[in-house]
Amino acid sequence: MTTEKSPVTVIGLGPMGTAIATALVEAGHPTTVWNRTAAKAEPLVAKGAVLAGSAADAVTQSPLVIVSLLDYDTSDAVLHPIASVLTGRTVVNLTADTPARSRQAADWAAEHGITYVDGAVMSPAFTIGTPDAVVLYSGPEDAYRSCADTLSALGGSHTFLGSDPGRAAAYDLALLDIFWTSMTGLTHAFALAEAEGIRAAELAPFALGIAALLPGSVADMAERLSTGRFRAGISSIRSNVATMDHIIHAAASRGMDAGPLGAVRSFAQEVIDAGGGDDDIARLARGYLTATANRSS
Repeated sequence: MTTEKSPVTVIGLGPMGTAIATALVEAGHPTTVWNRTAAKAEPLVAKGAVLAGSAADAVTQSPLVIVSLLDYDTSDAVLHPIASVLTGRTVVNLTADTPARSRQAADWAAEHGITYVDGAVMSPAFTIGTPDAVVLYSGPEDAYRSCADTLSALGGSHTFLGSDPGRAAAYDLALLDIFWTSMTGLTHAFALAEAEGIRAAELAPFALGIAALLPGSVADMAERLSTGRFRAGISSIRSNVATMDHIIHAAASRGMDAGPLGAVRSFAQEVIDAGGGDDDIARLARGYLTATANRSS
């Protein structure tokens, strides 16, 4: 006996959209695809997908539409003109953007009778369809549950985060903040080392050792932010600022910009001046929110 799989439409065939459509086809779902550049669909068609002539035609083929485009300006440009065709269907939007844009899209969908689930893919395209894929979702839980079996074809773990449509995007940006801030710090570190005559290959083993400290720091900071226990046990903001200054001065001596650390140093001084110098660096997370509230008031 065989179980017929639900049909799915995929809008957008960039690297992520292509990976999503590929996983669905390989899992046995009748898959219709559409992309502004039709040639990108050729490998998928060879695997069994059907290329639609327009976004509207693609949508009519499935009760579930998965969207993977560059940003919400792009997805709005594609979806808004075909709202009447989308009515009564479920859209799972895996396009990356801000939480505010996700909420706006959900409001628009509700106005047009479209069931809307927002999502964020937290792993590279090559992980889709494998156990390493990580996908987050938010929006109406019943809507997510109704298509969860189909979405499981994308592989890995799938986590529902709650009814706020912007919650998946908020997780996405917070986690990518960790990644890209770390990556920019890493590029600055390699540049500073090179300026001092240290080859990247020489620094790399020690850089890995420093990076290994981060998991423990994540757990400690989360605990401090949860409990409000900010008093430093060993290393305070004040003492860390001294190290920041050394890095900034060394960079300046080589004609380099201070990089992302320069902005952090300036903000850390604000926290010190407000009386938080003896606290753990986790206090900075609260300080960012306070500063934002003060600027907006």
